[in-house]
Amino acid sequence: MKFFSAVFILSLVFSTAVIADKSLEEEMNNALLKMLPDVQINGISETPIDGLYQVIIGPDVIYMSRDGKYVIKGDLLDIDARRNMTEDVRSNARAELISKIPEKEYIEFAPDKVTDTIYVFTDVDCGYCRKLHQDVPELNARGIGVRYLAYPRAGVDSMTGREMSSVWCAADRQEALTASKNREPIEQKTCNDPVAKQYELGKQLGVRGTPAIFLGNGRTLPGYMPPNEIVQQLRR
Repeated sequence: MKFFSAVFILSLVFSTAVIADKSLEEEMNNALLKMLPDVQINGISETPIDGLYQVIIGPDVIYMSRDGKYVIKGDLLDIDARRNMTEDVRSNARAELISKIPEKEYIEFAPDKVTDTIYVFTDVDCGYCRKLHQDVPELNARGIGVRYLAYPRAGVDSMTGREMSSVWCAADRQEALTASKNREPIEQKTCNDPVAKQYELGKQLGVRGTPAIFLGNGRTLPGYMPPNEIVQQLRR
């Protein structure tokens, strides 16, 4: 709902004033802060289509006419270059969000020499998440580090959500995560854990199921993949 509210407010801003190009983003941000303080525009730029502007809100991208009469929610494709320009923007936005995750907040399984890293939103009560976790030693052997983020599908306050909080509060989080995924009992603990924060980040990034795999460049992989396919995706 916040996203569509932002689209509506953006339409009002564009239609009530003609804004100089050089101050477009500043004016838009100021107007939105007054009406929707929890919405932030991350970028406004021209597109190859005359009169059509690209507006970035978090990892979301919309297109608007300068007068605010038209809003397009969809992908902009460059046919000659065979390139999805919108997905490129989304990937960059996702990569920026992922890069800001503090090291202390994810649970990492990494080899001594890391050549690539994947970020995985996981749920301990998820069959394919357990299957992916069984592949971690092979991924590590191929130089791929795995950084886990919490995404309890039933919600932070669910039984699974509370169990994942215990995992993130454990003295040895790697051991606790592996035990939990193996359906072994773990000590119930509470602390100032990042589970709720990571769950919200996952929703912001568009996570709908687990495991949700993100590459460092912001590209997403469609759910569980065996190690060979993950390696192929990283080499693309």
